[in-house]
Amino acid sequence: MNVRRKIYYLGIKTTYFLRLIRINNLIMMILTQYFLRIFVIGSRADWLQSLTDPLFARVVLATTLIAAAGYVINDYYDIKIDTINKPSRVFIGRILTRRKAMFLHTFLNFIGIALGTSVSIKIGVICFICAFLLWLYSNQLKRMLFIGNLCVAALTSLCILIIGIYVDDHYALIYIYSLFAFGTTVIREIIKDIQDLKGDKAFGCKTLPIVWGIRKTKYLIYFLISTLIISTGALIHLYEFSALNIFLIFLLVPVLYLAYRLYNADTVKEFAWLSSYCKAIMLAGILGIYFV
Repeated sequence: MNVRRKIYYLGIKTTYFLRLIRINNLIMMILTQYFLRIFVIGSRADWLQSLTDPLFARVVLATTLIAAAGYVINDYYDIKIDTINKPSRVFIGRILTRRKAMFLHTFLNFIGIALGTSVSIKIGVICFICAFLLWLYSNQLKRMLFIGNLCVAALTSLCILIIGIYVDDHYALIYIYSLFAFGTTVIREIIKDIQDLKGDKAFGCKTLPIVWGIRKTKYLIYFLISTLIISTGALIHLYEFSALNIFLIFLLVPVLYLAYRLYNADTVKEFAWLSSYCKAIMLAGILGIYFV
C-alpha cells in the first residue's frame, strides 16, 4: 500500500512539474526548430542527418531548458496573482517550495547556457541573454505597459532566429516564420492580459487592458492582426514563395475567425479559449513549413 501511495504521489508531482514547465509549449518549440532545420535549412532527402545532428540537438535542448527555467521563474514571481487568476495551477508554494523552485530555475539556466556555449560562444551569449531577459520579464517587465508583451514575442521569435545563427547563414523563410511567431505571440500575450485582468489589477500591474480598458485593447489586437497578415504577405510576395501564398490564403480563415471570436468575447473562459486558439494558429504555421 505504501509503494502504491508513493507511486501515486510521484505521478501527481510529475504531472504538476510538467504543467509548471509548460511541457506542451516546449514540445511545440522543439517541433518548430526541427521542422525548420529539416524543411527549410536542410534537405528533405537528408532529413535523418538533420534529425541526428548532435550540435543542433544541443541548441534545441539549450533553448528548451532556458524556456523551462523561464516558466519556473514566472510562476515563482506570480504566486499571488495566479492564486486569483489560476488557483488550480499554483504549484510553487504548495508542492514545490520557493527555495527549490529558485534552485530549479538556476540549474536549468546553467545547463542551458553551458550547452549553448559548447556549440559556440555566439550561441552561448544568446542563451545567456534569453535567460536574463526571461528573469527580468518575470521580475519587472511583465508589469510594464506593453513592454512585457514585446519581450515575450521577441524571445519566441529568437527561438526561430537562433537556427539561422547556428548555421551562420541567412534564410528568408527563417525571417518570415520569426515575424509570424512574433506577431502571433504579441496578440496571444495581450489576450492573456485580458484573461488575467482581475489578478493583475489586484497587484498593481500596468497591462493594456488595465490602462486602456478591454474595448480599446481589442482595437489594438485587430490592428495587430491586420498588420501581421499584410507584413507576412508582403514578405512572401517579396521573396516569391508561391507555395506560401496559397498557405497564407488558407491561414486567413482561422485568423479572421480569431478576430470574430474576439469581437464577441467578454468572459475569462472565452479569452482563455482565444489564447489556446492562437497557439493552434501558430501550430498550423509550423506544419505549413512542410508544404514550402
